[in-house]
Amino acid sequence: MSFDPIRRAADLWERRWGRRSAPQAMASATSVMRVQQLLLAQFDAALADLGLTFARFEALVLLTFSREGRLPMRVVGERLMIHATSATHIVQRLEAQGLVQRVPNPDDGRGTLAVITPAGRDLADRGMRELVDRGFGLDALTDDERVELFRLLEKVRRGHGDLAD
Repeated sequence: MSFDPIRRAADLWERRWGRRSAPQAMASATSVMRVQQLLLAQFDAALADLGLTFARFEALVLLTFSREGRLPMRVVGERLMIHATSATHIVQRLEAQGLVQRVPNPDDGRGTLAVITPAGRDLADRGMRELVDRGFGLDALTDDERVELFRLLEKVRRGHGDLAD
């Protein structure tokens, strides 16, 4: 594009409703949403050859981070910060690919554990290499800028109650 539509929207926003209408807040929020779309599209493209979406990759990585490679389904949803139904759908897809098994939770008669398979571990490692090689889509930033970006976004998340103080 020959111009930045978000910057243009901020200018028009300010002209229409004035500076008190927070044109920079609107532009910043819209930019965050656009960057999220760009990163997700890049991650999905990087992982597509492995037969993964970013959501499924995240679940595999979560399981690799667990001590025993298994977590209750309830915890999978909580840690991925998604609805339980979405977590179930993701794990079912991974199970169909042979990357995760669902087994009864011996500590909770009604619960189910998601357990990563050796093939799932291998694919998680391959996916991680793909994303690392692509700089997680943030190659335009220096290391210091990435640290600052994380700090600022964490502050916004805290302000919305996403994290405890």
